[in-house]
Amino acid sequence: MTAKSSRQTEPQNMINARMYNRPIAIVGMSALFPDAPNLHQYWDNIINKIDSIIDIPKSRWNIEDYYDIDSEAPDKTYCKRGGFIPDIDFNPMEFGIPPNILEVTDVTQLLGLLVAKSAMKDAGYGDTSDEVLDATGVILGVTSGMKLLGSLTSRLQYPIWEKVLRRSGISESDTGQIIEKMKKAYVRWEENSFPGLLGNVIAGRIANRLNLGGTNCTVDAACASSLSAMKMAISDLLEYRSDMMIAGGVDADNSPMMYLCFSKTPAFTKGENPRPFDEDSGGVMIGEGLGMVVLKRLEDAERDGDRIYAVVKGIGTSSDGKFKSIYAPRSGGQAKALRRAYEDANVEPLCIGMLEAHGTGTAAGDVAEFDGLKEVFTENKPEKSCYPDYQHIALGSIKSQIGHTKAAAGIAGLIKTALALHHKILPPSINIDRPSKKLGIENTPFYLNTEPRPWITDGEPRRAGVSAFGFGGTNFHYVLEEFQDVHSGPFRMHITSQTVFLSAATPKELDKACNNLLAELETEGAEQRHSQLLESSRENSIPKKHARLGFVTDSLENTVELLGQAISTLESKADKTEWNVKGIVYREKALETKGKVVALFSGQGSQYMNMAKELFFNFPAMAAPFSALDKLFTGKKNGKSAAAARPLSDLVFPIAVFEDEELEAQQAQLQLTENVQPAIGGISAGLLRIARDAGLQIDFAAGHSFGELTALWAAGVIAEDDYYKLAYARGQAMAAPDDPDFDAGSMLAVMGEVEKLEADLTEFPDVVMANLNSKKQVVLAGPTAAILLVQDALKAKKYTVVKLPVSAAFHTPLVGHAQKPFAKAIRSVKFNKPQIPVYSNATAKAYPATAKTIQKQLESHILNSVRFREEIENIHQAGGRIFIEFGPKNVLTKLVDNILSGEEYTAVALNENPKKDSDRLLREAMVKLCVMGFPLQKFDPFALPSQEAPIT
Repeated sequence: MTAKSSRQTEPQNMINARMYNRPIAIVGMSALFPDAPNLHQYWDNIINKIDSIIDIPKSRWNIEDYYDIDSEAPDKTYCKRGGFIPDIDFNPMEFGIPPNILEVTDVTQLLGLLVAKSAMKDAGYGDTSDEVLDATGVILGVTSGMKLLGSLTSRLQYPIWEKVLRRSGISESDTGQIIEKMKKAYVRWEENSFPGLLGNVIAGRIANRLNLGGTNCTVDAACASSLSAMKMAISDLLEYRSDMMIAGGVDADNSPMMYLCFSKTPAFTKGENPRPFDEDSGGVMIGEGLGMVVLKRLEDAERDGDRIYAVVKGIGTSSDGKFKSIYAPRSGGQAKALRRAYEDANVEPLCIGMLEAHGTGTAAGDVAEFDGLKEVFTENKPEKSCYPDYQHIALGSIKSQIGHTKAAAGIAGLIKTALALHHKILPPSINIDRPSKKLGIENTPFYLNTEPRPWITDGEPRRAGVSAFGFGGTNFHYVLEEFQDVHSGPFRMHITSQTVFLSAATPKELDKACNNLLAELETEGAEQRHSQLLESSRENSIPKKHARLGFVTDSLENTVELLGQAISTLESKADKTEWNVKGIVYREKALETKGKVVALFSGQGSQYMNMAKELFFNFPAMAAPFSALDKLFTGKKNGKSAAAARPLSDLVFPIAVFEDEELEAQQAQLQLTENVQPAIGGISAGLLRIARDAGLQIDFAAGHSFGELTALWAAGVIAEDDYYKLAYARGQAMAAPDDPDFDAGSMLAVMGEVEKLEADLTEFPDVVMANLNSKKQVVLAGPTAAILLVQDALKAKKYTVVKLPVSAAFHTPLVGHAQKPFAKAIRSVKFNKPQIPVYSNATAKAYPATAKTIQKQLESHILNSVRFREEIENIHQAGGRIFIEFGPKNVLTKLVDNILSGEEYTAVALNENPKKDSDRLLREAMVKLCVMGFPLQKFDPFALPSQEAPIT
């Protein structure tokens, strides 16, 4: 053998062989894991932080037989908890399997068939041609944990039983009878026992029953088995030995033998739950699970129009080599696999936003794994890297939720990661109270993600890493990349609330329809009828003259409860033409909406951390504004950004922290004018995009302070990209100057009899009424010293006063330092004639129709008082009747309620309460608008049909 192999001396061949030149598409997936009979439920459990670790169920084995709290007790396990797959109905005739061989067929062979069939169906190949099937193979990770083998082996121990019984004085005839009784406790040996216990037959039976013509085999790489199998499957695709491959892992063995294996290592935690990377992590807990993916070459998947969850861009494999013990993890060996994976993908490690770790929860294993991560991600960073080195990579482990699924562990994490890329959500890990001090995680690019977070990027493709390591020093790491940045059609698997609408020609007929529906939903077939109701509520329009009601529901049971409430309220309020009771909205007929719709846009003061977070999970339109703003915040040009600059989305949706001081610092960061103004602008823009996509047309636009900029964009005066530039520029211009001696002023909210306020301010000439908000609220602004004096004076006169957390006295000459740079930014942008009237804070009237005049007027906007009360009164006089607030909270809606009290109007906020789920709030607001008469029922086209039956 030569000193250097051809692998090392033929770099061009290596480059050609790298996966980044030949990526692989994940086109189908199926999952059967604890608490998750199908893929949709698996993802829903992940993002809802479901803890699936339970006491060992009676259906598996009796805890009392094998459990002892003493870890040293012989032949006993000190663990009595784990993750267990739900019971699944299996019809052997569906797969042509004689029922009489089920007893001698390991359960993994049967469940493997279900999961493989489900994966092919999910990929769109549930019913396909023999030609396609002939070029399809299956390779699965399977360890020695076959439960049937234990039973069959135990049955063969009868010679030992006989010796023990005879030596214990039992007669020969009684011994024979006892042995025969003992044998009946175990599965009998017969002609189907041998194939029924073999691990490789899991793949063989899938190929046989699904008529696959490609490679079928299994591979054992311990806890890395499933990713090892996937590597082999990908090799088959890259070598053109097949055109499609099923790959994954299968492990349904949480038997006493498995518990003894992990107890005597010892690897189990003595706590109630696995806690990967936590300060109190004490060990592993095991789980059952089956997961499979369907793979194709990316070019083929694109050609065939397949739905693509994610793309495999790189794979790294390694062995630990010579080390202290066969099962001790070696960080250097793991690091080797990671480096090879990122080289294979031709990307920097720091480009990823998520890393799904092996993360078993053992103290030694977690530290070793994290040492390997630090070696790759912090110790060898390229000098000219354009990726940040602060904490920006979400580190997690699915084992915190379902336990260590052994042969299926790697595929459990990979499916989770592919779904995260597909949904653009950074999924949480649970059971983390505080990161282990041994990690030193705060000085690395990683953070422990304990809550689901929107995964927003500034144009860079979302990427993630997935690790699986096994006994014997075998290491695998995958680099995955999203396939598409934005979804335009149904994609969402997790469960959300849904809307229900009912209508009839008259209120009495509506009451009758509700009663009939209630009866149907309380009888057999209720689930199907409920699904039909939800579909008809989405698809059917409500005739304008019909009596109608609507509500948001979480389930069939919730719908039944709300219907009962609706029926009783229809009777008790029969004389009312409209009402809103316990979330149920009713009107006798539609409002005339044409020419009456006013869009209101929030200003500074409405912000809060994680505002509208849930909407980002469900509506792609929410992310686009922040992608544009993130580019501006990171200074990204020509695909490169400043490594130290933080994107705006990180400030609105910050990483998990574990100290009060850190949380306070995050909140303070968001409050800064340069951050909060564009953040509110991004939320408002996202909400308007959702409404417009649903078909809402607005007739007037207005905003409060910063919100006026959003109103100008909504009216078509400025283009969307220019809006984000001006939102960013306005925040930067109005930020507090660095000079500590410079006083940019302060602001004070005053509530009470404000008509007397002007007279009460005569002694304070430097204080001005900057915001005339409503009949009861005015905001004062002026030098900080003067504001403090007036605060005490007004408090003494029984006004309610609140000093606002702002960086300057906005809408006064004290922000003159901001006027020039913002005016310069305004002049750099093209202005257009407004498509609808936009009302000005400064004049309380509609802006002129000429673009140049609008541009000039906006230049002085930040120096002039906000005459919001007059503005709303003038819009109402011009015909505006339906006011819709786009932005966080309901500040403007409440002001409108005060200003127009006693007048004919309706005000609706799309995100009215910061303490409630923003997705549900939007749905409740949409119910109000639909019942008013807006045809917006199809506002959410992104949910996939639910997977109702187990697996299939």
